[in-house]
Amino acid sequence: MSSSDDDVPLAGRKSNGAQSNGHPHRSADTIPRSLDKAMDAANKPAKHAAPGISIRNGPVEDMDIDQQPGPNSKRKGRASMSNGVSYKDASDDSEEDKPLSKRRRMSKGNARDASSSDSDEVPLVTKNARGKAVAAGKKPPNIKQTSIGESEDSEVPLQEKLAKEKAVIEQRAAKEAKAIRKDEAKAPTKKRSKKPDSDDDDDEPLVKKKSLKAQTNGVSKATPKQVKVTKAVKKEDSDDDNKPLTKSSSARKPKDTKAIQSKVKTEVKGKSLKKEDTEQDQEAEDEEEEYRWWEDPTKGDGTTKWTTLEHAGVVFPPPYEPLPRNVKLSYDGKPVTLAPEAEEVATFFGSMLNSTHNVENPTFQKNFFADFQEILKKTGGAKDRDGSKVEIKEFVKCDFKPIFEYFDAQRAEKKALPAAEKKKLKAEKDAVEAPFMYCMWDGRKQKVGNFRVEPPGLFRGRGEHPKTGRVKARVKPEQITINIGKEAKVPAAPEGHRWKEVKHDQEGTWLAMWQENINNAYKYVMLAANSDVKGQSDYKKFEKARELKKHIDRIREDYTLELKDEVMANRQRATAVYLIDKFALRAGNEKGDEEADTVGCCSLKFEHVTLKPPNTVIFDFLGKDSIRFYDEVEVDMQVFKNLKIFKKAPKADGDEIFDRLTTGSLNKHLSNYMPGLTAKVFRTYNASYTMSTLLRDMKSEGSMAEKIKDYNDANRKVAIICNHKRTVTAGHGAQMEKLGDRIKGLKYQKWRVKQMMLELEPKLKKKDKRGAQFYELDEDLDQEWIKEHQTYLVEEQRQKIEKKFAKDNEKRKAEGEKEMKHKELEERLEVADELAQKFKRENKSGKVAAEGRGPTVEKLEQQLDKLDQRISNMSFQAEDKENNKEVALGTSKINYIDPRLTVVFSKKFNVPIEKFFSKTLREKFDWAVKSVDEDWEF
Repeated sequence: MSSSDDDVPLAGRKSNGAQSNGHPHRSADTIPRSLDKAMDAANKPAKHAAPGISIRNGPVEDMDIDQQPGPNSKRKGRASMSNGVSYKDASDDSEEDKPLSKRRRMSKGNARDASSSDSDEVPLVTKNARGKAVAAGKKPPNIKQTSIGESEDSEVPLQEKLAKEKAVIEQRAAKEAKAIRKDEAKAPTKKRSKKPDSDDDDDEPLVKKKSLKAQTNGVSKATPKQVKVTKAVKKEDSDDDNKPLTKSSSARKPKDTKAIQSKVKTEVKGKSLKKEDTEQDQEAEDEEEEYRWWEDPTKGDGTTKWTTLEHAGVVFPPPYEPLPRNVKLSYDGKPVTLAPEAEEVATFFGSMLNSTHNVENPTFQKNFFADFQEILKKTGGAKDRDGSKVEIKEFVKCDFKPIFEYFDAQRAEKKALPAAEKKKLKAEKDAVEAPFMYCMWDGRKQKVGNFRVEPPGLFRGRGEHPKTGRVKARVKPEQITINIGKEAKVPAAPEGHRWKEVKHDQEGTWLAMWQENINNAYKYVMLAANSDVKGQSDYKKFEKARELKKHIDRIREDYTLELKDEVMANRQRATAVYLIDKFALRAGNEKGDEEADTVGCCSLKFEHVTLKPPNTVIFDFLGKDSIRFYDEVEVDMQVFKNLKIFKKAPKADGDEIFDRLTTGSLNKHLSNYMPGLTAKVFRTYNASYTMSTLLRDMKSEGSMAEKIKDYNDANRKVAIICNHKRTVTAGHGAQMEKLGDRIKGLKYQKWRVKQMMLELEPKLKKKDKRGAQFYELDEDLDQEWIKEHQTYLVEEQRQKIEKKFAKDNEKRKAEGEKEMKHKELEERLEVADELAQKFKRENKSGKVAAEGRGPTVEKLEQQLDKLDQRISNMSFQAEDKENNKEVALGTSKINYIDPRLTVVFSKKFNVPIEKFFSKTLREKFDWAVKSVDEDWEF
């Protein structure tokens, strides 16, 4: 498991582009003022750029763009390798409906030669990050086409409104930063921590022991309940409420904890006198036992993460079970016998034939077959029925279908197991894994995250990873290093094996590690997301973003001035910081030949950026996890001019735009403003500060569904401003249609209830002030749809009865009772038959008989009110879903928006936190849920 590489310097840069004397083309050391003036005169003026809002992320039409040199623009396409067999179901969606990240790369035969068209007229974005042509149908959708930018109540596009809103937010941020520094200057000076935050320790805990002598395993029972603790500590630290940890708790000398606890005891004692000793009080006392590390003033920021550590090691995947004798790989139409090692590799591919995205990918096939042949050589190859050796030379002649059918049958059999049997198997598995699920960390029980060693299989990767399809070897105990306390019992290795090494690294937060064979990356067994250590890591990340709040105005002023610097390195750095701040670009790192060619700001190459006068820039490259990043944005004229200078001839495809900048030098420059500041902090700051500003001005009213929509609308604005986009999923249309049918179904129920009211009181239609129109069929409904819906309701009733019958029989069988006969099911199904007959009578007569016990008009009116509320809630859900169809709300909410802001919204507007955070996220952000009230500010 490798950590984020944003902070790794670009060492040993390579270029595959045009070169002079064996070296890539580089920018000049300085930029003459005469060149600046000449470019200003040549370019027509443009309006001020929208601050960090995409114009669109759709196809690019013909336009006047910067020219690229012809001779160096040729790039080879990847050869296609296919066995000619398609396992794709006929019902599968077409390539056009798939997200870009899930489409296969085109074969050489289909790729358009870059030199075949006039490069002066074709934008660079018509080619992908590696130089191959990209089909028009594979471009991300135009914002106008998907209507994400259209506001519901105005013809003004949403991105235009957000641009103005972001400009206001940036102005407010500048004023706030100045005010904070002014207040700090007036306040008494405090000692700063001598050791600045590390740039690379986001996965390490923020809180470490300052002394190894005393071990804190928890807070005294005298610790008050949540609200009281928050208030007590807040009163002590009132001067530091808006300061990050690096400037407050970690930078201060520990306060007298005895005094705090004494105050706490008094408060709790006074309160407990007023209450009886109830069960609820006991539960509250149990809660008081929990360790609130975010409120512990004795915690520092040293290097030692633990003093005592005990755990049970790791769980290995089960050994390979050979296939039955009648199930074999076929080669050239004949079944062949393989050694167990080779057979296991064949099952990796054969068992996943339904994953057409992978098995039909030429690169996946090529890499798998190369590794498969290598293993065949090591294990003696394949043999036919007579024992004669069979040379497996061509992938196209391999038939894995018998293997797939075997595993498919196994999956179906497992799925069909009775619930009781599934429950029993799960209980057995949990019992075996129970000792590995928790460790003792400094005397406290902590949940372990990924204690299972990855099973062998085929590497898939994300996006267009060049090693997709390679065989992931089985990890052996001899590859695994254990990290554990010196006094703890070392977990035993499997029989006949030994560990590679046993360490006692108190500065590491890992329990075990090994090196995998695909990318030679180290995989670590860490604590779970809801553990203290992981929580401290998240806390530190967001506190660092809060610290940036104090310096953001100076950073923006400085890079704006340096955009015109005569020194090329300074101008490139300023331009990079502008792009990272305004458009949430990642810093980026150079990759080796064997790694996925992913790109960030500092590693952008000539072909990744297209310039469209007067000030539009188009980015098109493979971003993090090999996911295509495509964005069209407007930038300041000076930034546009700078990018044109950085792309100036003789630079061509393969040459770097920021050739005088590395991620390391960029982060070193940023750390001058604030200890530990790196490029990646800007994404967290911009998302959190924007959300904080929106929440500060928000007045959410109405139903629960309306409040949730208000939150999601704010989240959506943050996602758009921070460029957290996603491709519209292929199933979105079907989901919206299903949601629409559910709303229509509720409207049909309303109509039936109204007809029941008329059945009870025929003259109601004339007496009702709402008029006769109130009782008419909704305009969204017609007779054809009603009949289809009635059929659906009858079938749904049948399925519920059959499912309940099967479940009851399973329960009887588990309890040793006799199962019910099929006749019982038939009797139960008569209810569905009666419903079908009722609908038939209603359609014929146009009347609906009143249902329920003692029906009255008043009771039916109450039913109407409930249905109206359900329709309203579902309509809000549908609108919310449609608005967010190409915005990655989860990316913003989970990774970049401070979770405490979501808690603030929850408490301020009385919306359960469960509406925003799943159980897993509530555990992960437990510290956020319990540490703030509705008045907290980022």
